[in-house]
Amino acid sequence: MMHNLFHTDDIRVEYCGDSRRDIQRVLDLCRTERRPYLIRKDVNAQEIHNATLDTILVPITMLEEEVYKAEICTYLARKTGAHLILLRANDYGQKAKTNTQRIITHIQSIAERTGTSISYEERIAKGDSFHIYKELHTYPLATQSSLIILTASREYGLDDWLFGPPEQYVIRKSPIPVMLINPRADLFSLCD
Repeated sequence: MMHNLFHTDDIRVEYCGDSRRDIQRVLDLCRTERRPYLIRKDVNAQEIHNATLDTILVPITMLEEEVYKAEICTYLARKTGAHLILLRANDYGQKAKTNTQRIITHIQSIAERTGTSISYEERIAKGDSFHIYKELHTYPLATQSSLIILTASREYGLDDWLFGPPEQYVIRKSPIPVMLINPRADLFSLCD
């Protein structure tokens, strides 16, 4: 259970419709958040505090800011006992692999320091860093997971303005809630 995991000031929960416009409106509202934010499409669903977390899907790309997911996913896994699936982009280069290893090092460090067991596994996606988001909603474990954790786009490029940022696509297609983290280290901090 996620009950009492977050104080109401620790996380922002927003509901939106299925349309690209509704999702983009919420993404724009949360662009400067100093805390993680959860976007849900199911308005009638239970509140985040009553939700159960069993498995958390954490896609990892080549972008440097992906490492900021480590603190949040470790915190959630430790507090709920959820299993982490670190889904590494299948890139030619080493950046996604390096980011994944940095997250694993953080998980192991927290587990060792706190004396808790954190369950995780690394999997390799079919797609590279540019296509992993299109794979998430069809990935077999996505429908069995309780939550997807993404890093929000730092800047919007021309393709993001025309077709929408990758996180918009994931939110629109995902059958489960998506938690986003703004990609700047000074925007949030969770104490362990």
